[in-house]
Amino acid sequence: MSSAAAPSLRQRKKKRDWQKILLIVTFSVVPLLLLFLFTYYPFIKMIRFSFFDMSYTKNRGFVGLKNYAKIFSKDEYVGAMLLSLYYMAGAVVQLSLALFFATLLSSGMRGNGLFKGILFFPFLVNGIAIGYIFKFFYTRGFVLDTVLQSIGIPLEALPYWLRDQSVNNWSLVFTSVWKYCGQNMVLFIGAIASIDPTLYEAATIDGANKWQQFKAIILPGIKTVFMLNLILSITGSLSAFEPAYVVGSMGANGTATFFIKIHQMAHVNNKVGMACAMAMVLMFLILIFTVAQRLFFRYVMKDSENTFNGKANKAKALW
Repeated sequence: MSSAAAPSLRQRKKKRDWQKILLIVTFSVVPLLLLFLFTYYPFIKMIRFSFFDMSYTKNRGFVGLKNYAKIFSKDEYVGAMLLSLYYMAGAVVQLSLALFFATLLSSGMRGNGLFKGILFFPFLVNGIAIGYIFKFFYTRGFVLDTVLQSIGIPLEALPYWLRDQSVNNWSLVFTSVWKYCGQNMVLFIGAIASIDPTLYEAATIDGANKWQQFKAIILPGIKTVFMLNLILSITGSLSAFEPAYVVGSMGANGTATFFIKIHQMAHVNNKVGMACAMAMVLMFLILIFTVAQRLFFRYVMKDSENTFNGKANKAKALW
């Protein structure tokens, strides 16, 4: 009786396993097909197009690496790449401010919910709308100039914020800092809240002040989130578009970023092959900076992580 029942149980179990596999495959086929159709297939075609001299309607033939050579031989494209350095500097300021506000608002100060909402609100506003807000803000004789005149600075001494090439890119970077600082702050607050509170108590017993607690507990404890924010900020700096396009009037007066150059090459000059090559260069730049950041945190920040783990073990031993 038992010998006859055993194969039956084995068969039923095998049938259930096949049903699970069939169910997984069935639910995975459509998402994977859509992912390939709208992501990987266009990406493969973009790589292929980058080696051709072509437009949307004509293909003039294979040119090999000539498109890539043009990118690095023309000053306008190299200069557009270098404009990303402005946005990278802004990203550093943005992360610093976000971390400062996150640390301050995580200390239990009164009204922290209100301040969180005020700082996070710009991230909820559409980027195009922010562009037009700041375009009005920087217009000669309007909001910013009026504020500066009210504190005694004459209008003649003020630059044209969107025309003067010594300040216009910094003006555009400020719009990005204003928009994304709140997003990074919220992520930092979540990471700080996940740190074991006994670490602070152990550090207080050891006589550590707030700055020492920040260096030894908070900064190593939010390393993963900090690295994520840094990667997102740097990649966003390399592909900055909205500030220069909307506030800077489509990249006028030396504000055209590399992403705007790609847009102009593809949709204004109708040179699809060249635009695809530029997009590939941008992708490789993002990959290089991402890998460099990961290596930095893996090797340079290793000592900070060991310090944090030591503090954590000590706190557990005390409590």
